[in-house]
Parts: sequence; structure tokens; C-alpha cells
Amino acid sequence: MYDVAIIGAGISGMSIARELSKYDLKVCVLEKEVDIAMGTTKANSAIVHAGFDAKPDSLKGMLNAAANRLFDQLSKELDFHFRRNGSLVLCFDKKDIEHLEFLRQQGIQNGVPNLLILDKAAVKEMEPNLSEDVVAALYAPTGGIVCPYEMAIGMAENAYENGVEFYFENKVLDIKKSDDGYRIITDKNTYISKVVINAAGVHSDEINNLVSSNKLNIIPRRGEYCVFDKEVGSYIDKTIFQLPTKLGKGVLVTPTVDGNLLIGPNAVDIDDKDDLSTTKSGLDEILNKASLSIKKMPSHAIIASFTGLRARTEADDFIIGEVPDAKGFINVAGIESPGLSSAPCIAMMVKDIVVEILAPQEKANFNPVRKGIPHFSEMSNEDRQSLIAQNPAYGQIVCRCETVSEGEILSAIHRPLGATTLDGIKRRTRAGSGRCQSGFCMTRVLDILSSELEIKRTEVTKFGGESRLLVGKNKEDV
Repeated sequence: MYDVAIIGAGISGMSIARELSKYDLKVCVLEKEVDIAMGTTKANSAIVHAGFDAKPDSLKGMLNAAANRLFDQLSKELDFHFRRNGSLVLCFDKKDIEHLEFLRQQGIQNGVPNLLILDKAAVKEMEPNLSEDVVAALYAPTGGIVCPYEMAIGMAENAYENGVEFYFENKVLDIKKSDDGYRIITDKNTYISKVVINAAGVHSDEINNLVSSNKLNIIPRRGEYCVFDKEVGSYIDKTIFQLPTKLGKGVLVTPTVDGNLLIGPNAVDIDDKDDLSTTKSGLDEILNKASLSIKKMPSHAIIASFTGLRARTEADDFIIGEVPDAKGFINVAGIESPGLSSAPCIAMMVKDIVVEILAPQEKANFNPVRKGIPHFSEMSNEDRQSLIAQNPAYGQIVCRCETVSEGEILSAIHRPLGATTLDGIKRRTRAGSGRCQSGFCMTRVLDILSSELEIKRTEVTKFGGESRLLVGKNKEDV
């Protein structure tokens, strides 16, 4: 019997798990995939929004700016990358400057500090590579960038160390109300919990609809992105948005905390919640729209493209709260942008609901600190030599593009909630994220996984399930 069962191991679920791990509660996480952050969390813009573009009377407006202020402390406690690079909303027509002022006033209502409207000269001094067509911009210095899956993994590991239990590859098939709470039936087991938190992303409507007559409908919205090599990672410094016009919302251009350049997304509503394909028309669209913001699109430096799905609802707002006809069942649904930015405050909001239901005591021994994997590429030579002296595996470079050592990969496998797949290693260490996109390091990472997990090389997968890379030998051992 659990006090709380959280369905979904994305950034919302992991933020909630960490927040609830501060209390004397027996908490578990049920996740249908093989790892943390395999849904929307692994494929989004990685932006910590300042909080000026949501209506003040919405949950998005109330939670975003407040959560933004928590990121500095959280990144220190959980050892994930975060940088306040600031953001600009570009205006291309003087007649539209009044819309920048509307956003500024809305941001002030939401509690966003230090918002400024800059003229062309000030904007161009700040970002020389912006288009000459820019006439003004809204500047939000509190905007930031983060690695969303690194943050989610940090939350998860800290929650685990504080007592939260995790069950991967457990797809929820049904939920039954019982006298003592809910019976959650997965394809592997049955779990009983007093409280259920539905943080299942694009599938949160399906989970809600198992228990409530108040039906939800999540519309998966596809967003496509292009990632550029680090050689152009400093082409711009701020996160660049476009002021929405009658022609559409535009796309963003941003650096990443890992030193790349990122553009996207477009927005296409689709039916298939598992469709992560990219399209030529979609990628052409984001490249064309992004070229409105910057002088010259460095298309020669594109190294990867990907698609993420956002959990859109007709309400155009987060859906957070206990379901009226299912006491103890809490929805955390429709968490699209700015969901990542709002996650810390979403967790606090859900925590307050759980505390009201169960009245638990706070733990005296909660540990807020989690230490991440040492990044060899970020160290001084002196620190590298010291680390190699302690563990020679750090002297073996596996991924040349990102300077990832064997020691980092071993740490990723053997730490709490360790990686079991190639993508799990990639998300924790960046092995395979560089210019060659794992062309050189994939076989070595596969061998390490096989050895450390004590499984056959043919059993190693890219992201779990049937995503095996090898099917057998093409010649007999000699």
C-alpha cells in the first residue's frame, strides 16, 4: 500500500516526486518507458520562460514567473545546468510596438521583474547577428535555458535517495476505485495507493478517463526542431522569440546550455500520440521562419533534427487539481509550454493538495542535495589529472565530439536510477550528442552497457522495447 502513486516520470512527475519526498509518505512512480524523461521532457525548447506571455488569471500566468525564481537554487541543489541568458521578443513593424508594451504590462502583472522595451540600436548592440528588419524588442533578463532531461533526472535521483520507489516499464492499463484508495493495474503488476497523481503527459487524458466521468481530451501538438553544431553555438546569446503576427507565432532561436544552437518549433496538431517523425515541410518551415530573426541561417552546421509532442487542451491552460468525482485522484494534465518553466511551482501546488488530503509530517532528515556526474569536458587539466588518478576510467575518452570519458558512462550506469540504454547514456553524459551523432562512440557505449549490465550485446537497446541495434553475428568467432 502506497500513500501516493505518481503516473509519469517526466519533469512534472519528477518535480512532484521530489517535493513529496520531503514528507513521511510512501511514494512510488509508475512509468511505462524504460527511463526518466522519455516523453515531452526529452524533446522541447529547453527554455525557462520569464513569464510575460501567459494571461495573469491563468495557472500558467500564476505559476511561471514564481517558478522561474526558484531555478538558481534548484540548479545548485540538484547539480544541473542552468543559465540566465535572457530573452528578446522581436518586433519587425513599428505599428506593433504597442503589442510589446502589452506583453510588458502583462509580465508586470505576473511578477516578472526588469522588463524593458529596447529600440533597434540597443537590440543590435546586444545581438549583432539579428536581422536588420528588427525595429524593437521586449527584453526579459530573467529568461533562462536549462537541460530538461538533466533536470528531470536530478529531481528523480534526489527523490529516490529520499525514499521514493520507481517502477519502469509499467504501463497503466486500468485504475479501480477501492475502499482504501485506488488499485492501479499495469502490464506488470497491481499497485494500491491512497492518492493517485496523473502526470502522464500526452496520455493524461486516457488515465483521467479511466476513473472520472469528467472526460479530458489531450491533442498532441507536434513541434519540430533543428540542432546546430557547437561551432555556431555562440551565434546568438539570448533566447530569441518573434512577436506573434497575423502570419503566425513564429519560432525561436536559442543557444543551449550545452553550447549548441537550437531553432523551432512549429505547431501541428496530430492524432497519433506516438508519432515523433520529422518532416521535410516542417523542417523547412522552421528554418524559413527562424531566418526572419537572424541575418544568415548557418544551415551547414545542422547536426540533428527531432520532434516533440506537447499536451494541448482546448482550455489552453494547465489542468491541476483533485477530480471532483474521484476523491484522491489528482490531475496534472495539459502541461504544455511553459510547463518546464512552471514545474517547481506545479509540484508545490500538487504537494499542497496531497498534504490537505493525507496530513503527513515533514521529514527531519530530507536531503535536498544531489551530486551529478562529473563532466570531464568542463574540467581544468589539473582537475582531470586528479580525477584520473582516483579512477583511471576517466582517462579513456569514449565520445570524442563531446569529450565524454568511460568513467562518466560507468557512473551513468551505476548511479541511482542508472541508464540501461544508449539514449539513457546520451541523456546523462551527452555521449553521442555531438557532431558525428554517435557515429564513432556508439559501438563502445554498447559494449560498456553489455559488460556492466551483464547482458548480451544483442540485448542492448537504443531506448528500450524492441529498439535493439544488433540482431546477431555475421561471422563465427575464430
